[in-house]
Amino acid sequence: MLAAFDVPADPDDLLLAPPPAVTAGTPPTVVHPGAAYGSKRWPAERFAEVAAALADAGHRVVLTGAAGERELAAQVAVLAGLPPTAVLAGRTDLAQLAALVAGAALVVSGDTGIAHLASAFRTPSVVLFGPVPPQRWGPPATGPHVVLTGADRRRGEPFADDPDPALLAVEVPDVLAAAASVVGARAGR
Repeated sequence: MLAAFDVPADPDDLLLAPPPAVTAGTPPTVVHPGAAYGSKRWPAERFAEVAAALADAGHRVVLTGAAGERELAAQVAVLAGLPPTAVLAGRTDLAQLAALVAGAALVVSGDTGIAHLASAFRTPSVVLFGPVPPQRWGPPATGPHVVLTGADRRRGEPFADDPDPALLAVEVPDVLAAAASVVGARAGR
């Protein structure tokens, strides 16, 4: 983020100490389908396909979001065949969300706050970018993160209501391959 403004910074200075864990057992895979603007919101049906495939592969998938995104998260859960208990949107405060992300096996989200939390905690993540270039706000290149975007697409208005063409260029198989890559890299350590 600072590099976009030509401010020298060490990416490790942006890391946070993880908070106490809020979940026991298998670390969750966090899927966060919401974003403040439609231009940064990948289609719910695609998030559902990703969530279903990850669950089928043995991930314990939970869906997060703000209270206003609870309906979206519930829709993704239904489409993915996940139980209602997988929907945590609107049920966590910021500290609980931070702890959830810090202890997660994987975070899949658009270019939104939860992606920055995953970067800060070095939680493996797949981040989908649309109107804003990932070089400006994306995670550091030195972490367990994969950025996906349609780099060859013209980027639209960041505050638009509809998903950005660069975001729509990202397909479900791209996300699943990136997730397998980043989780596999961490497991290989």
